[in-house]
Amino acid sequence: MKRIGILTAGGDTPAMNATIQGAVVRANQLKLEIFGLIKGFNSLFNPRVPHVHLNPLYQEIPEIDPTKGGTLIGSSRDYVDPNKKEELDLIAHRLQRLGIEGLICVGGDGTLNGLQPLADRLPTVLAPKTIDNDLGLNYPDEPDKWVRVPEPNTKGGYRYVQRESHAVFDLEYIVNYVTPGYATAVYVSASGVERIRTTAESHRRIAIIEVMGRHSGYIALGSAYGRPDIILVPEHPLDIEHLVERVKHLYDLQKNVVIVCGEGIVDEQGRELGAETKTTDPAGNIALSGAAEALRHKMMLMIGDRYFQLYRRGNSREAIFTRKVGHTQRGGRPILFDRFYGAQLGAKAVELLLEGRNNAVSTLQYSSSKGFHVAGYDANRFRDRWGYIHARRMYPLLYDPKLMKPSRLGIDYLLPIFTDAVGNDDMEHIRRTLFAPGNLAQPYHSINTDINKRIRFLEVEG
Repeated sequence: MKRIGILTAGGDTPAMNATIQGAVVRANQLKLEIFGLIKGFNSLFNPRVPHVHLNPLYQEIPEIDPTKGGTLIGSSRDYVDPNKKEELDLIAHRLQRLGIEGLICVGGDGTLNGLQPLADRLPTVLAPKTIDNDLGLNYPDEPDKWVRVPEPNTKGGYRYVQRESHAVFDLEYIVNYVTPGYATAVYVSASGVERIRTTAESHRRIAIIEVMGRHSGYIALGSAYGRPDIILVPEHPLDIEHLVERVKHLYDLQKNVVIVCGEGIVDEQGRELGAETKTTDPAGNIALSGAAEALRHKMMLMIGDRYFQLYRRGNSREAIFTRKVGHTQRGGRPILFDRFYGAQLGAKAVELLLEGRNNAVSTLQYSSSKGFHVAGYDANRFRDRWGYIHARRMYPLLYDPKLMKPSRLGIDYLLPIFTDAVGNDDMEHIRRTLFAPGNLAQPYHSINTDINKRIRFLEVEG
């Protein structure tokens, strides 16, 4: 191989630029040209394939900065349809004209599903990123536990259900222990929990803080670092009576309660609390909204105004409030853990292509003896028997549904990630840059302005 391409797909995360830099550094060492494809898979649908040469003369361009969040080459929610054979042939032809002999896709489970048809036409690998931490396997044979259940009202006439596993769970057997972007998202969420706490304390209120993660409870679990009183995760159906009992006990004791809930939490019938209004993005992901508000409404009905009036707190509408951490979880500067391992996984993806691997994933593994280390894994082993790759859910035993907190096993899972996740330079960066005098006078300079000057195009055929 002499030239490879790289694209970033799906939602932005803080670690994407670090992953790109890791790939470029390794490509320079191996004397490989690397082209960045603009706006993810969207670039492949454009006959002119907008692209940027990321390492002319085997030197990385100055716009590559691993400390910046987002992605300098842009992202989109577009994906390749495996049934459109002519379109796929056109894409392969365009990449061939550009001289690209291998492709790295930086993304999550949606991107891994999306690259499958491309891997039939040229060597393609994935470098993982997602704040949800839902790309990977809790144990190697997890894809075999998915079954299809008939459901006439759904698209395709069925839904997927994951059967309970009887495998012995071990943290060291997890495939892709953690994804770049997750640590920064937890850092932001836990910081938000700490800040909401003082308002809840001061005004004697109950706060419900909603965090991202879709159907995976990893971000909610990690938010335990912010010391909320209660954590609710999608993997365990909500027991509203137990929750209300716990809330009353805590409120009687300390006159405030802080609850963290994942956006995908479900009731005892398995219905998503925050999915009253369902929309889907092009990748097919349900856009969840309002889990915290739905939970607040249920609690208001069950606790009632009388309870708070006895404490002279007004009514339940005033006493219970909600906040979403929102997109701040997936934006901004990545902390040290994400920058370092994002770069390692980008470099490993380049090596996988040079080793002749196709449809493979660079993964971050953990063992007590070796610590964190990168490896390569066959993407086909992520597929279920029908060829679909499912988002990883938090392993249920990482959470204690009675205490509504991380279990001892959950704590053991989190500790290796976060013990040294923040570097000294992270804090120094805040001190030096946030209140820099120039911020008041100088406008924001977007990376897009500089990258646009570097974009090149294929000549139109004919």
